[in-house]
Formats: sequence, structure tokens, C-alpha cells
Amino acid sequence: MCAPSSRLIVAIFLHHLEHLHLAHLARKHHIVNYCRNTDNIFLIFDSNNTCIQNLVRDFNALRPKLQFTAEIEENQALNYLYVTIHRTHTSFKMAIYRKPTFTDTVIPYSSYHLTHHKYVAVRFLFNRLECYNLQHEEYQHKFNIIHYILQNNSFPIKPHKPHTPKLPQLMDPKPPKMGQFHICWQRNFIHYKHLQTDRP
Repeated sequence: MCAPSSRLIVAIFLHHLEHLHLAHLARKHHIVNYCRNTDNIFLIFDSNNTCIQNLVRDFNALRPKLQFTAEIEENQALNYLYVTIHRTHTSFKMAIYRKPTFTDTVIPYSSYHLTHHKYVAVRFLFNRLECYNLQHEEYQHKFNIIHYILQNNSFPIKPHKPHTPKLPQLMDPKPPKMGQFHICWQRNFIHYKHLQTDRP
């Protein structure tokens, strides 16, 4: 098992590495935006001015034992952590990403687990739905998937009004509170804006 301090040490090391080299790499490869969550990095760049192979090579040259790999967008979309980012001509659209191996299995309501254990996965699904700025059709589609998951795992669900899905509609007398996952996620999200402000 990893030591509890390993996550902190890794974070400090990556911060130090970014402090030393990020500005130079951003200027050299015309990186428009750089975002990192733990060890997952999201870059925005102009493909007319940036060669991804050279960019990965320079990142891998920073430390011999630290090697990066690149995943390129396909059909103007890229999966990053829990979201799929669709690029349009004027903006970006978000969608919730599920792996091809995704199943609709959570702890069934009929199991003998503690009630708050059963609702942890359910609350995560609703928290994730609410914390992303989804288009109306995408929001409704993902909500229907959650509803389908609950039905398949025997969760009792009250009737709800269309377009106003909320977690309290679950028939749990006093569901325990769960920490705000998306707040923790945002705190671990390192976002470097204006990387090229010192360019002439």
C-alpha cells in the first residue's frame, strides 16, 4: 500500500515541475490552455502551430522516469476524467462520460447493506449530473439513465415532475449527507490560464 503522504509528495513535485518548465513549454508549443487533475492533463492548442509528437517528446524529456502519453480528440471530442468534451466552432460542450465497460449495477436496495452505503453511489451519480453545465437534452438523457439504474436495482422512486429531477425524490426517510464530491474535485484541479501573457 502507498504511504498516506505519497499523494502530497507527488502534488508538490508536479507543482515544482510546472513552476520550472511550464511557461517555456507553453511558449515553445503555443499551448493556449493547460489544466491538470492529479496526473491527468488537458491541453488546448492550435494544431496548425503545434506538433503533438514534439510536445510529448519535450514533456518526457523533463524527467527520465516520468513519461507522458497523449490522447488526441476524435470527431472533435475527447474523454477527460468523467466528462466528454465536444469542440464546436465557437465553444465547448460537456457530456458525462461512461466507459464501454459501464454496467447499471450498484448496491441493490434489497441487499442487507446499511442504507447510507446503498445511497453513496446514487448520490454520486446525481452530484455529477448537477455539477456539470450540461445541455438540456444531455441532462435529461443522463437523468433517464440514472432513473433506469435505480429501477434495475430496486430503489423506490417517487413520481417526479418532468425536467425537475432532484435527489430528495428518492423514498429514503433520512438519507445521510454525503460530502460535495465536485468541490473536492475542483480543489485538486490545477488550472493555468494566460500562459502566453509574457509573449511579445
